[in-house]
Amino acid sequence: MPKEDTLVVHEIYRSIQGESTFAGVPCTFVRLTGCNLRCRWCDTTQAFRGGRRMARAEVLKEALSLGTPCVELTGGEPLLQPGALPLLVELCDAGKTVLVETSGEADVSGVDPRVHKIMDLKAPGSNESHRNRWSNLAFLSPRDEIKFVLSGREDYEWMRRIIAERELAALGAKLLASPVWGELDPRDLVSWVLEDGLPVRVNLQLHKVVWGRDTQGV
Repeated sequence: MPKEDTLVVHEIYRSIQGESTFAGVPCTFVRLTGCNLRCRWCDTTQAFRGGRRMARAEVLKEALSLGTPCVELTGGEPLLQPGALPLLVELCDAGKTVLVETSGEADVSGVDPRVHKIMDLKAPGSNESHRNRWSNLAFLSPRDEIKFVLSGREDYEWMRRIIAERELAALGAKLLASPVWGELDPRDLVSWVLEDGLPVRVNLQLHKVVWGRDTQGV
């Protein structure tokens, strides 16, 4: 069976969207196994390995069976698997609002334009900022979102500089600033954003607020 016809899946479940401008929306999550980055603050290390190989048609059927209007493909890094791109197309064809959460290192140029890309730009505190694929910015539209996960003031200053130097506000993509849970006080981030008038949306991890830091599959 061709690689694009199967996917290694860590879990498929129904919950509410915890991040992005879709926070709070009922959503089905298809979490794929595997990631080529090792961000210091990663909270999904369980998806680095394991999972089960499934036919793409089976993944689609299970995701649609959960009945939510929104479906997100996440990981790990979902775009590492060849079957991810055709699955995104099939989810869009099924009439779903489709999101893909991606690291900013994987190439997003082949993602169906109907999909909402939620793409990280890795700040220095992640220890992976050298892996940002800056060419991805050319493939973002006002439908998409750029997420900065910040561990402290140094990361914030880096974000502020990147927004200016890369003229990110002009792209039209929504800009999200998220504090690393337990490291950066959200009140500090809000204060800095207001003081500087940055064109960003402060984003918290709603699923952790509801279920706690270490709960999985929710």
